[in-house]
Amino acid sequence: MKTVTVREAIRIGIREEMLADDNVFIMGEEVAEYNGAYKITQGLFDEFGGRRVVDTPITEHGFTGLGVGAAFVGLKPIIEFMTFNFAMQAIDHIINSAAKTNYMSGGQVRCPIVFRGPNGSAARVGAQHSQCYASWYAHIPGLIVIAPYTAYDHKGLMKAAIRDPNPVVFLENEILYGHAHEVGEDFDTDYVVPIGKAAIIREGSDVTITAFSLQVKTALDAAEKLAEIGIDAEVIDLRTLRPLDTETIVNSVKKTNRIVAVEESWPFAGMGAEIAAQIMEHAFDYLDAPVKRVTGKDVPLPYAANLERMAIVQIEDIVQAAKEVCYR
Repeated sequence: MKTVTVREAIRIGIREEMLADDNVFIMGEEVAEYNGAYKITQGLFDEFGGRRVVDTPITEHGFTGLGVGAAFVGLKPIIEFMTFNFAMQAIDHIINSAAKTNYMSGGQVRCPIVFRGPNGSAARVGAQHSQCYASWYAHIPGLIVIAPYTAYDHKGLMKAAIRDPNPVVFLENEILYGHAHEVGEDFDTDYVVPIGKAAIIREGSDVTITAFSLQVKTALDAAEKLAEIGIDAEVIDLRTLRPLDTETIVNSVKKTNRIVAVEESWPFAGMGAEIAAQIMEHAFDYLDAPVKRVTGKDVPLPYAANLERMAIVQIEDIVQAAKEVCYR
């Protein structure tokens, strides 16, 4: 079975959609001649030219607005942010224009656009470049929010995002770009991964662990540690944060009777808080322990490596939380 990096998988998904639909184009800082800050767009400028792989000035507010306008008239822009921290400069276009126009126009004006780029911490890039915006965007009606883990899902969900008639926030992770994953025989086919469907990537019977993006790997590593002490963890890769696949989570909790919700972001009003609320509403009678959240610390992420590690979710944090809900 061959392996593909997440970086390659995203590029392949974008390229396939650009080949299939002339309305698809990508725009952002250094995406063309430099091949992208993280080399996601490597080779696309040479293949498709400057009309469909568009370098921009350093103005997220400006080129995001251009992209949203292009989507309103039927094109399918992919807007690359060098980091989603910089997307704060463009938040008005994302939330007040892209997310709302379908509703405000009674369905007459759609906005088929993908906002993509790295989200969350990397390695010692400081508080202003390390924020996880997952729950921010997931709060907004009108947006689809995707945060995959595997290379297979990055390709399949990217293709699904580009084809969707709604605005999609596609949250990647800088550390994940270089991770290589095994892919099935159908990787080279025109497959899509359904939006709004989580994946159970490790079955278990004692505790449910939910995670997304890079934290899926942390959860899987924790599950292996838990197995050594006799705790059988089921790991759910959420993949899509809005719409959230509540059904898969609830059904898992009905089996395990315990849940640990893992995320990189801060605890207050995060994805874990939403999952806890959903479980209280739909599976309270099945719980044998309170819902437990494992999150980043409630501080701006430090620059110093030793302090940064203390603020980011670690394997041992998940192991400890799972032991607590299992009363071990």
